[in-house]
Order: sequence, then C-alpha cells, then structure tokens
Amino acid sequence: MFDLNALRLAATTVYQYMPPTPQLAWPLLAEHTGCTVWVKHENHTPTGAFKVRGGMLYVQGLLAREPGIKGLVTATRGNHGQSLALAARSNALALSIVVPEGNSREKNAAMRALGARVIEHGKDFDEARSHAAELATDHDLHLVPAFHPDLIRGVATYALELFEAVKDLHTVYVPIGMGSGICGLIQARDLLGLDTEIVGVVSEHADAYALSVEQGRVVCTDSAQTFADGLACRQPQPDALSIIAQGAARVIRVSDHDIAHAIRLYHETTHNTAEGAGAAALAGLIKEQAQQQGRRVAVVLSGANIDRQLYATLLDEDLASL
Repeated sequence: MFDLNALRLAATTVYQYMPPTPQLAWPLLAEHTGCTVWVKHENHTPTGAFKVRGGMLYVQGLLAREPGIKGLVTATRGNHGQSLALAARSNALALSIVVPEGNSREKNAAMRALGARVIEHGKDFDEARSHAAELATDHDLHLVPAFHPDLIRGVATYALELFEAVKDLHTVYVPIGMGSGICGLIQARDLLGLDTEIVGVVSEHADAYALSVEQGRVVCTDSAQTFADGLACRQPQPDALSIIAQGAARVIRVSDHDIAHAIRLYHETTHNTAEGAGAAALAGLIKEQAQQQGRRVAVVLSGANIDRQLYATLLDEDLASL
C-alpha cells in the first residue's frame, strides 16, 4: 500500500500539526498483568484520539488532487469527524458530519467547536454513512470515507513511533472499529521487518470483523450495540478485512464489562482517561494475560473522548444503566 519512505514522509506531515505521542511503561499495569506493558498514548493528540493523524494526511492529499474542492462530508461516531474537522478548519474548508441519533453529546460539541456542521441521522454509524453519501451526491460535496490509503498511512505514524521507540515487542493489542488503526499497525510492522504479533480486539456486541476473519469473507451483523462507540461497526471494509486476515495473529472479543474494567484500570494505574474503544486493547490483554506472562507487550490507548456522565458511571462500576 505504501513504502517506508512514504510512511516517514507522512510522519513529517503529521508533525506539522502535532508532536509524537508518548509510549510509557506503567509499573502498576505490569503488576496487574504480569508483563511489561507499554501504553501508546494516542489519547494525547490534539483531538484526544489517533484519528487526527489520518485526517491531516487525507485532506492534504485531497487538496493536491482536487484543488477546487467545494466542501467535505463524512460520517462518524466522533473521532474520525474531529480529525477531519481540525484538518478542514486548518485548510479553510467547509465540512458536514453525519452522526447517528443519540451520538455522544461531547463528541458532537467538539466537532462543532472545530467548525463542522453536525447532522444527526440514523440509528447507527452505517445508516449515518448512507446519509452522508446522499448529501455528497445532492450537494456536490466530497465524501470522505472511513477507510482510505491516506487515512491508513496517516494513522500508521503512531505505529512507527511505537516500534522505533520500544524494541522487541512480543505482542501489540489494538482495537478495531472500521480498521484503519490495526491496518496501519500491520503495515508499519511489516515495513520495519518485525515479527511482533498483532491482536485485534472487538466488542462481542459488534463482532463483524471477528466473524469475517473466522469465516474468510465479509460478514455483516444486524446490530452493534456497545457503549464503546468507536467499535460499533456492523459492515466491515473488504480492503481492511484482507489486511487484517493476513497480518493479524488473531481477532478476539471482549465484553462491555471487560472494557469497563479496563477503563477503571487505566484510571487507577495511570490516571489517564480512556473511552470505550480506547480501553479495548487493554481489555484484550487482560483476557489473554495468562499467555503473556513475562513478555513485552504494548496496548494502543486509541482515544479518550468519553462523555463525563458515562465515565462517572463506569468508574462507579455500575453498568445497569447502560
């Protein structure tokens, strides 16, 4: 999809907007898991999530290809939208973002604060995505996809940072939403010639990618009902599935309770905030900690954008209201 020089060039572009994020080994996490755990802190980006890297690179490439672009439209649960809103504002572009009805109020507010027009439509991401495509056609807007080579190359810069900073990692756990994060991780690992195993983590309530890997074909689900909205995918991207099937050691499922426990553990051991998808990788490690004893492991904390009331509920260990 791209070579190592192209990945390093992408990093140069990303660093025009943000510094590299840290990867830190937290002693209390090591005590809890029985292995050395490096956390890749993508919650420390300007939008609080890893997606910002891809948004910047995508918009820059788009303007080079189509300098007369009228405006952009996309669909999101929040982090993809924030990344594009920041990039659009930096380049004086109009952006409309379609989110599902009942989407995170705080993510919606963040996107509006960055200058985007936020439209609520549909019961989930996939219905929002269909409406975004209609708006693109009706109003002559460029439809930004959730999965694209430029998005992958942009987010792969976090993986380049991680692999070059931490040597001899046995395993990296990474959440899977639409697939750009894990695909970027796989691409960076392969370009660097490493043998680190990559484990994708999905919600057991939104396990379309796990089903698809297991059955060797695209499998869609009827719903994706999880509070971890960044994992709520029911229609996998075929290109992403191909990369994951070839490059990931496995894709595992975690429950909402597992994710909530990981959110609390991040708070207790690192005092970092993790949204649901952001905590999924740690939940995956905890599920497999028996086989990771004494090893060098990394988890991707992909984002911190969780509404205050939900976060308070999860810290109180009360999932009854979810």
